[in-house]
Amino acid sequence: MTPDPGGSGSWTGAATGIGSWPGADARESAAVILGELAALPHLVELPARGLGADMIGRASALLVDLHLDGTTTGYRLTGRRGAIAARAEDLLRQDLDAFEEAWENAGFGSGHTVKVQSAGPLTLAAHTELTTGKRVLTDPGAVRDLSESLGEGLSRHAAEVTRRTGAAVVVQLDEPALPDVLAGTLKGRTVLETVAAVPEPEAQHVLDTTIEATRRSVAVHCCAGSIPTALLRAGAADAVALDLARVAAADLDGIGELLDSGTTLLLGLVPATAPATPPTWRQVAAPAVTLIDRLGFPRTVLRSVAVTPACGLAGADPAWARAALRLTRDVAAAFAEDPESL
Repeated sequence: MTPDPGGSGSWTGAATGIGSWPGADARESAAVILGELAALPHLVELPARGLGADMIGRASALLVDLHLDGTTTGYRLTGRRGAIAARAEDLLRQDLDAFEEAWENAGFGSGHTVKVQSAGPLTLAAHTELTTGKRVLTDPGAVRDLSESLGEGLSRHAAEVTRRTGAAVVVQLDEPALPDVLAGTLKGRTVLETVAAVPEPEAQHVLDTTIEATRRSVAVHCCAGSIPTALLRAGAADAVALDLARVAAADLDGIGELLDSGTTLLLGLVPATAPATPPTWRQVAAPAVTLIDRLGFPRTVLRSVAVTPACGLAGADPAWARAALRLTRDVAAAFAEDPESL
């Protein structure tokens, strides 16, 4: 992978968001993100805007020579640009315009890093259809084409963000379907269709194809249970993002091996929707401290992790979304300052 000015070190000690945000106002969301997460802001996704704005539909604005179109059951992969692809491209352009405007208004310049997100190639293949109606995941050739197209598109997207802002760019690939892809637990679109498990070496190759094509430092985000830590440790990603509340005892050894390998962890600690009683930053930080203690690492390791909300914030009310970012930032600052005292 060609080194990027942002580099793998951009993840270390950062406070950042996962991606999605409530509402449909691109300018307001960009201003909030830059105000609250100045060290590693991200280009938000606003799925409330509908088709072409959700995690899968947005990918149509990134793919090169491939497009997504709408069907009665979701999205279909096609080689022709239709209404959904045009809408996704227009929405992404609006988001970039809003982010660039907020960037200039906030007085940011070069020397900063920005994060962009996309559905990863395996989740994208799992949740899109071929023209036959079957999942793209059932066709290895189509999966290969999709992974290459997505990687090239993300490389171009990152270059556009750099052109507009002067910032280095890192990439987050969202792979919530990864455990189901590996386990073969995805259902077919019809009773006659079966979706076989993808062997780990094949899945890793698909993921790495996209990662390497981005030519940027990449984090893989998987907020599902049963995180495939061995695959992610062996792959090309520099960082792994996870929802700490969904980590089971069986995952602990794998997480320890990720840390041992030098992979940066992005720990999802802040609830994605408002809890009944607002937590303090110490309460939010506690599960991370417990994790590091259980793994037998010194608490100074917390200086190397990044902190995020548990998942995207699209389902939160605006007040909690802002509060979640402040908590994220406060916990990251506490980890950086004196983790031994926590």
